Amino acid sequence: MKIAQKTIKFLTIALITLITATSFAFGDQKKHTAENVGGEVNTQEEVTAYIQHHLKDSHDFTFFSYTSDEGKREHFSFPLPVMFWSSNGLVAFMSSEFHHNDDGHVVVDKDGMKFAKIHSKIYELDKEATSVSFDETHHATNAHKVLDFSITKSVVGILLAALLMFLGFSALARQYKTRNIPKGLGRALEPLVIYVRDEIARPNIGEKKYKKFMGFLLTVFFFIWILNLLGLTPLGFNVTGQIAVTVALALFTMVIYLFNGSKDFWAHTLWMPGVPYILRPVLAVIELAGFVLIKPFSLLVRLFANITAGHFVVMSLIALMVTMKEAFGPVASTGMSLALALFIMVIEILVAFLQAFIFTMLSSLFIGMAVEEHEHH
Repeated sequence: MKIAQKTIKFLTIALITLITATSFAFGDQKKHTAENVGGEVNTQEEVTAYIQHHLKDSHDFTFFSYTSDEGKREHFSFPLPVMFWSSNGLVAFMSSEFHHNDDGHVVVDKDGMKFAKIHSKIYELDKEATSVSFDETHHATNAHKVLDFSITKSVVGILLAALLMFLGFSALARQYKTRNIPKGLGRALEPLVIYVRDEIARPNIGEKKYKKFMGFLLTVFFFIWILNLLGLTPLGFNVTGQIAVTVALALFTMVIYLFNGSKDFWAHTLWMPGVPYILRPVLAVIELAGFVLIKPFSLLVRLFANITAGHFVVMSLIALMVTMKEAFGPVASTGMSLALALFIMVIEILVAFLQAFIFTMLSSLFIGMAVEEHEHH
């Protein structure tokens, strides 16, 4: 039975890698150009552009693209709501009006205003402008950014993770009302909940105060873990690889430990006892910088950098079938690419859990430092 389960897990990982590789290499039949993001890639420059495009957020949800026999680009996707604040107020429409074009050549006209999407960012064109003008560095010269509130692909991933967490923990809570031992998905969730409580919250925050922060720690742990796992599927999510998401998570942690800091915490931070008075203001600045800047920065950069690097490495290994097919042939390069990508995907499954654990562990450690009560003799 155990051997069968291991075989199923291995075949699942292999299938995910194969689907991802196939969509990368053979999902399109056109040359990858500025006007055709996501087409067939044949050179190292096109591979790099493809990977960079994947790592960015998107205003639509594209599963794969292909070129029909008539030479027309077809996208198996669905549009997402585009909402932003322009010079004349709130504007909303569906992302399909951009026609899957990221280079700004498609201009959307709404209520007398013109908008374009350039490198996954939405710009409002200046008055009287009918198209986007670029300088020698390909920066728009007659358009400016808007305040974007769109439901992007990353937001869809966040909502999906929230829904999965809500369904899973709601089922676990209902089972506890009728039975002592949960079953099904609840039996898989219970050990993780106990692990976060006994191995992360209690040792770092303390027996008396850990319960107050269990809700946040469980949410952060499962939120990051589920999003990391979703990023390994062919759906193409890269939510925790978006710097805005990791910044928001780090800010939540910072606000919690700063607003729950004990009197002893603030006394030792702002007016550290046991040191000369002339050094206390200097140490106060250093301590505040540590809690307000350095600690949140370490949280957000660690998660962002590891997840982004993981996606980059996996896609780079898959791209070996493109960049090395002339040297080794298409069959050998594809086999080598899939073998290496499968190996890295197995490691990334461990990294998905590890990064969720590290973020939760450091958050509980910072909270514990802030709420700790010192003994006075």
